[in-house]
Amino acid sequence: MLFNSKYAIITGAASGMGRCYSIQLAEKGYGIVLVDINGDAAQELSTYLARQYNVPTAVLCMDLTQPDAAERIANQCREHNWHIEILINNAGMLIATPIEETEPEKLRRIMALHCTTPLLLCRQMIPFMKEQGGGYILNISSITAWMDWPIIGMYGITKRFVKGYSRALHIECKGTAVSVTTAIFGAVDTPLLGNLSFLRYRKLLLRIGVLLSPEKATRRALKAMFKRRATLIPGLFDRLVIMLCPLMPNFLLKALSKRIRIDVG
Repeated sequence: MLFNSKYAIITGAASGMGRCYSIQLAEKGYGIVLVDINGDAAQELSTYLARQYNVPTAVLCMDLTQPDAAERIANQCREHNWHIEILINNAGMLIATPIEETEPEKLRRIMALHCTTPLLLCRQMIPFMKEQGGGYILNISSITAWMDWPIIGMYGITKRFVKGYSRALHIECKGTAVSVTTAIFGAVDTPLLGNLSFLRYRKLLLRIGVLLSPEKATRRALKAMFKRRATLIPGLFDRLVIMLCPLMPNFLLKALSKRIRIDVG
């Protein structure tokens, strides 16, 4: 595949879904800007992409929870005169403890990683994309955005914010050459899930669509992004969960929270 002169920025690019996005876009001829806190893993992937797909790559090793992260990424793009056509705000983390027991620094980090930095990256890159003729933004939300789940509540709360501002941006960008798509995923088979006990049934869950492989999830997300769709909810199971989550009574959530804590801990 020949380089098409355009670049994609992918946060959390070195592993999981970020790695899949990087490979699939390199296959399409995009230069890849890999943003990750793990510089060694990002550099290894960068070397592989350059050799395998003959596209330019760049590694930005940085902590996306820092206040100036979005500005630093944007400055690098302008300094190197990269034609950025795609931004994928993929980086994420999961906290699996009650809020009152969670270290304040972890609460700050998940807010910054899921909310502040992706929002500021959109703010930085949308004008830049318009200057360069247009582009695509893909933000990652979750079915947990429909429910304040105990124990993993901070994950859902922050993903609800992603869902909200992404919809606002999608509407604001209507009529321009820039589009904003929100991918709303359920369970995807990545290291983010940790050691949840239901993963012992991984093969069955993948077969029936309750659990998605990262390759399938990212392919569907990119397809929706290139079609400039507002949202993607990839499976029937996920749609059912979104409908049922708000109906679950507190006592049932309390019972589930005990199980979640055991699974993750």
